Amino acid sequence: MNITEVRVKLTEGKNRLQAFCSITIDDDFVVRDLKVIEGHKGAFVAMPSRKLTDRCPKCGGKNHLMAQYCNDCGAKLNEKRASRGAGKLKLHADTAHPINSSCRELIQEKVLAAFSEEVENSKKPGYKPPKYEDIEDVDYDDLRDDLESEKSDT
Repeated sequence: MNITEVRVKLTEGKNRLQAFCSITIDDDFVVRDLKVIEGHKGAFVAMPSRKLTDRCPKCGGKNHLMAQYCNDCGAKLNEKRASRGAGKLKLHADTAHPINSSCRELIQEKVLAAFSEEVENSKKPGYKPPKYEDIEDVDYDDLRDDLESEKSDT
C-alpha cells in the first residue's frame, strides 16, 4: 500500500481537534474524514466513524444511542440500550480502519507528517489554506459530540 496524497485542513480554536484529513491510496482510493486529535500523549489520527443508532420501539425512528427521547415522536427511550465493549459504551463504529498495526503506523506517520508540514506553512506570512472541499459538509455539532465521547473513552 502506498499513500500517494494526504490533504490536511487545520481547524481553528484551541480544542483537541487539530485537523481533518483525507488520504489517497495508490492514486485509486480515497479515505475522508480522518481527524488529528491532540491526546494526552501527543497527536494521534482517529479513523472516520459514524454514530451508532437504534430504532424507537414506538415509531421506528432512528436515534443516537445516547438520545433520551425519540427525535421523531418524543417518546422516552431506554437509557441502557447502548452495548458495552471492554467496559466502555460503544457509541461509534469505524467506517474505515486499518486491520493491522503496520498499516495503522503507516497512516499515522504520513498523516502526522503532513499535519506538521501544514502547521509550519500556516505560520508563514500570506498563508492560504489548501482547498479541501470535503470539510464543507461537516456537521460541527456532531463533531463536538464525537470529540466529547472520544474524550470520555480515553
